Amino acid sequence: MSDLPVTTIVGAGAFVAGTLFGWTAQKTNFCTMGAVSDIVFMGDWRRFRAWMLALAVAVLGTQLLALSGLVAIGKSIYLTPNLGWAGAILGGLMFGFGMTMAGGCGNKTLVRIGGGNLKSVVVFLVLGFFSYMTLRGLIALARVELELLNLNLTSLGLASQGLPDILAKLSGMAPATARAALTGVIGGGLMVWCLRDAEFRASPRDVLGGLVIGLLVVAGWAVSGILGADEFDPAPVTSFTFVAPIGGAMQYLMSFTGATIDFGVAAVGGVILGSFLAAKASGSFQLESFTGADDMLRHMMGAALMGTGGVLAMGCTVGQGITGMSTLALSAPIALGSILFGGVVGMKYLEEGSLSAALKAVFARG
Repeated sequence: MSDLPVTTIVGAGAFVAGTLFGWTAQKTNFCTMGAVSDIVFMGDWRRFRAWMLALAVAVLGTQLLALSGLVAIGKSIYLTPNLGWAGAILGGLMFGFGMTMAGGCGNKTLVRIGGGNLKSVVVFLVLGFFSYMTLRGLIALARVELELLNLNLTSLGLASQGLPDILAKLSGMAPATARAALTGVIGGGLMVWCLRDAEFRASPRDVLGGLVIGLLVVAGWAVSGILGADEFDPAPVTSFTFVAPIGGAMQYLMSFTGATIDFGVAAVGGVILGSFLAAKASGSFQLESFTGADDMLRHMMGAALMGTGGVLAMGCTVGQGITGMSTLALSAPIALGSILFGGVVGMKYLEEGSLSAALKAVFARG
């Protein structure tokens, strides 16, 4: 065993994985908001299938780690018996709408910073400020009140909100059997759905992006769950998520007191570096700033919604949409569905000019 502290080992692993994440997202244009936008405005599903492929790979790999006993994903924040359904819905809607105003989700913000986008630097700062304020500041008071609506599943005889545990309880299956069955149905089903599309298969950039991002989420679980599994000083079991860690990164940059380079903070730095290296290598690095005051205000509003909503929902498009989903937690699809719906409403808001018109357009589209 190394004499290095566990946090240092996990942080180094997260930084390397984050660098690969940033490089891949920059080179393949992997982006949740962009994927939804392609569907809404062009009817192009390829980038969305790339995102779903990442999810499929993450589910299969993460559940394999769990079934093998290598990583105790049950210790993650996603699998507590406390189901925060209200935060998942409200926070997801806020985050989804906010990411359209800010030009991308938390991951895309980091990738755009690496590519030279100065607007995303402002989004980073505002998002981090509001995420930290929702975690430990003024907005935390409202968050605590919202958590009173949480459903404690222990009253139903469940030790966690994991879908395998719920299936095992309802069907009488052995927990491992239920986990394997759901992994095959969800992970395998999504992979088949992605790869059966000829246009998607003909886009190596999208296929590669989905495969690599999914594998990196699995690698994140391995880094924190295996390298961080010290008996006396264990690291939290986690993988990629980008809202609360941006707030943590800001805290670390401002003060060493009470702040550490944990998995999330290290991953944030890695994604920015990886994106920067990819942008410089391809010659696409270019400084970009706001076009005017309205552009800046819109980005700041979106960042505030993302910072607040991402904490309420316990994750972003990656944190809940891929990492949370990979644990098969019940809150993850609730948050993901809310994020996607909020994103569609946000896109229609930018197109129609008002929230009421946007909602009418969304529901009219059906």
